[in-house]
Amino acid sequence: MLLEEARSLFEELIAGRGFNLHPVIVKARGLRPEEAIGKPRRDDFALVRGKEVMMEAEFEGAYGQAFTSSPGDYEGTLDDVLGLHLEDDFRRAVFIATLNAVMAHLGLIRGTRHCKDEAPELCGREIAALVQKEHPGAKVGIVGYQPALLENLIRAFGPAKVRVTDLNPANVGKVRFGVEVWDGAHRTGELIAWADVLLVTGTTLVNGSADHILSLARKKGIEPIFYGVTAAGIAHLLGLRRVCPCSES
Repeated sequence: MLLEEARSLFEELIAGRGFNLHPVIVKARGLRPEEAIGKPRRDDFALVRGKEVMMEAEFEGAYGQAFTSSPGDYEGTLDDVLGLHLEDDFRRAVFIATLNAVMAHLGLIRGTRHCKDEAPELCGREIAALVQKEHPGAKVGIVGYQPALLENLIRAFGPAKVRVTDLNPANVGKVRFGVEVWDGAHRTGELIAWADVLLVTGTTLVNGSADHILSLARKKGIEPIFYGVTAAGIAHLLGLRRVCPCSES
């Protein structure tokens, strides 16, 4: 599993830095929408609508975040976090947010806090421009509905070249920017089989679907591109590609 592999590498990293020799308190909490994303122009982001919450962990003055649909508060030592059983969304979000905060503290990764205000819109444009430059004319699959990203990819490639899946019932079956949002619980495999390029939200690491998605993509010869702050630390540890052009540190 990706998270267990990342945890093993993370533990080696912590041991090598001597962090296990002194107590460190990690605090994780769910952020209010305005704290996490500011006041963007559009109101259809999951954070704004409250369908997902951003968990934030602090480590020695550095911050790391992770999306989750199961928010809560947590306080413990770094050893406590490393010992968590990662069987539910809440614990996975605490672990990932903490990992991101520690690695940001070490200077190994940047962009571990969600962009705010107008930046999410700019993020969608920049990622779409990157994909268009690297894969002109490709069929683009998106796992995870991010409105600015979807809209800008459709502008760049056209609606016939873009497909998206999501797990939120409020989005599934709806037509967004001329494209139907497929049910991620049942049609992500179909999406991957269709696509030439695959963009995957880092939230899949929290909801437990990332392993299956990565396996299906690699069987087809696609190396997914993860997007968002959640994937920052795990992407670095496991050599996965991640794009998040407007995130903050």
